[in-house]
Amino acid sequence: MTQTTQTKSRTGGQVLVDQLLIHGADRAYCVPGESYLEVLDALHDVQDRFTLINARHEAGAANMAETHGKLTGQPGICMVTRGPGACHAAIGVHIAQQDSTPMILLVGQIARDTTDREAFQEVDYRAMFGPIAKWATQIDDARRIPEYMARAFRVATSGRPGPVVISLPEDMLTDVVQVADARPYAATHADLSDSSLKALKAELAGAERPLLLLGGSGWSDETAANITRFAEANNIPVTTSFRRQDIVNNLSPVFAGDFGTSTAPSLYAHQREADLLVVIGARLGEMTTKTYTTISSPNPAVRLVHVYPDADEIGRVYSPDLGLAAAPASVAAALADVDLGRADAWGGWCEKLHNDYLTDSEAPNGGDWELDMGVALSQIRDSLPDDIVVTLDAGNHTGWAQRFLRFGRPGRIIGSTCGAMGYSVPAAVAASLENPDRLALSFVGDGGFMMSGNELATAAQYGGCPIVLVFNNGVYGTIRMHQERDHPERVSGTTLKNQDFVKMAEGLGAHAERVTKTADFADAFARARAAGRPAVIELVTNPEQISTRTTITKLRDAAKQKATAG
Repeated sequence: MTQTTQTKSRTGGQVLVDQLLIHGADRAYCVPGESYLEVLDALHDVQDRFTLINARHEAGAANMAETHGKLTGQPGICMVTRGPGACHAAIGVHIAQQDSTPMILLVGQIARDTTDREAFQEVDYRAMFGPIAKWATQIDDARRIPEYMARAFRVATSGRPGPVVISLPEDMLTDVVQVADARPYAATHADLSDSSLKALKAELAGAERPLLLLGGSGWSDETAANITRFAEANNIPVTTSFRRQDIVNNLSPVFAGDFGTSTAPSLYAHQREADLLVVIGARLGEMTTKTYTTISSPNPAVRLVHVYPDADEIGRVYSPDLGLAAAPASVAAALADVDLGRADAWGGWCEKLHNDYLTDSEAPNGGDWELDMGVALSQIRDSLPDDIVVTLDAGNHTGWAQRFLRFGRPGRIIGSTCGAMGYSVPAAVAASLENPDRLALSFVGDGGFMMSGNELATAAQYGGCPIVLVFNNGVYGTIRMHQERDHPERVSGTTLKNQDFVKMAEGLGAHAERVTKTADFADAFARARAAGRPAVIELVTNPEQISTRTTITKLRDAAKQKATAG
């Protein structure tokens, strides 16, 4: 787009929409509100270049925008109204912050002349979103919209990516101004210097049992391919952080598993055996370190190299032997063709870790279950398309996908690392709308499905065809697991009385059916893929099989033994 001159008069709403187009945005997820009518009106004139999707609920809209950021690396745009709308959208901002996802939330605001009177739906968004956003601000002068929006795109994508929240007073959006547009933004990232690369190579070359841990955001297909080429050429085993299993193909001979909620006990053992841990892009947070227990703080027992795009994160919890501020893309490109000359020495170590991963992903679950999703998913995983997008909610049911499916580019795994329930369905809808020809498969529990699910109507309206697997065991599984572990047989607040999910899904325009036996799953899944519209498969599972690794009975028995021993 050519830059406009200052002689062209536009409303604030028109200026804002022009900036979105200049910076490459072509869609937004919203729930409309009267507080930003001028933006909605301006969007009416650019329908050929910009798609506005009504998500039906602001939390869903924010989660859809966050998913867009994960899939594309460009800021997902969300538009909501003041007060309740912004409060509903807050969860998406929190997810984007903890997941390091580029996102911009635009919030309609009260008129400037009613500020500080507790006007209708008034909230101070700088104060509200300040702790959970990378930047929260308000535009009070329509002439500064190009400045603020250019900064918003740069902040959301530079360094450690994250969410930006911008409050838009409704009267500011109606002001008519003359102002030049900003130039298209360009993100700023830290590169790996020659001296830093030399130091990193020296650390690796001196190790006997090196282990890579990859995570965070900023992993394009090219970046993932570069780091894979380096690891495979040197026989260095690769692990990933929570819900980042798609960085390296899980069938690559270097893949050793992920550190998250479904981690194999053998991988924790191998982490203790490693004499060098090289972390690239991951934060070393609670999930990755099993609540900060697998790595000692502040001085790890293992030699630690931490490479992260934001220098402030390095050394926050763990003091590394070598800390480098660099983006994953820069690191992977620098390492792609490096041969450290130790491939033969590391071959046995790498092979052992990968074989242990394969063994764990094929292990029987124990017990005789009418519907065993470990077996069911193993039966279909080889037939899934290479570019599948798998979206995960919060809860134990996600363990089936994380343990028994395979990931790797061009496919993606999309899940909130902050444990937000209600995320998976809107994420799958957004993924399907981004590319209707690409299979989007959602994993969600009965609890999480009732926190969203209505986004199926959005999918039906706009032509998305996600498949949603609803795990119905009649309990909040993760909480029940912890409850039985700490307070066996004292159930409180974790039982659900579910209604008819099939009828509910059909009412929202989806193909739907119920599966109660392992043998019936593959055919039901095939029918869902052939439906040509959103699809829901309700999976009636036994709550006794509370996770992929334990049962309620085992938890109770262990708790009783612990009490007796104490």
